[in-house]
Amino acid sequence: MNTVAAIFKKEFASYFISPIAYVFIIVFLVGTNFMYFQPFFLINQADMRNYFGLLPWVFLFFVPAITMRGWAEEKKSKTMELLLTWPVSDTEVVLGKFLASLAFLATAVALSATIPITLFIIGNPDPGPIVGGYAGALLMGAAYLAIGLWVSSHTENQIVAFILAWVAMFALMIIGHPVVTLKIPSALVPLFSNLGLFTHFESIGRGVIDSRDVMYYLSMTGIFLFLNTQSLGRRKSE
Repeated sequence: MNTVAAIFKKEFASYFISPIAYVFIIVFLVGTNFMYFQPFFLINQADMRNYFGLLPWVFLFFVPAITMRGWAEEKKSKTMELLLTWPVSDTEVVLGKFLASLAFLATAVALSATIPITLFIIGNPDPGPIVGGYAGALLMGAAYLAIGLWVSSHTENQIVAFILAWVAMFALMIIGHPVVTLKIPSALVPLFSNLGLFTHFESIGRGVIDSRDVMYYLSMTGIFLFLNTQSLGRRKSE
């Protein structure tokens, strides 16, 4: 665990070396606040259901921007070969990078706390759905990050990593959306719905934490982290 912690600290600190990280966070906060508060006074409800409903779509662009440099930069700068010669396991390296990216995403999401603070000042919202929504957002974000890092491990071009990660995330998100399920045979609807990233966040976005949704996101995260370690193993054997 000391090795994972060391990699985590190095990777997390690297996000803030460049001003791009601050730009990402500012754009994320300004964009989500604007989209949430624009219809807020028309709806006249002191809850964050609409905010959490935005996150699957916002993460679709924000998360690939975080993960595109994960492995692609290591490959381009030729530091990946050096990293893989260190006395650390592939699993430790992958976990360290993943936890650092998750901490960065959590930091950005935590800074949106101005929204619930505003709601408690002007109204009397139920804190349960808000806490549950944030927990669900991090679970969903973890799955997005694992997918993005796996994609990044297959290319040294960050733009390519961004585009491919976006395509993979969009495909997994839209597969369970009504726009797809309404056009497929009814026998396949349960399967497609259970595979969709968006489907499992609908109840969480309302503040309802279902164990099936939690297990889905944990499973998706675990699968793609495992695939990431496998891609590193294949690179070592080349």
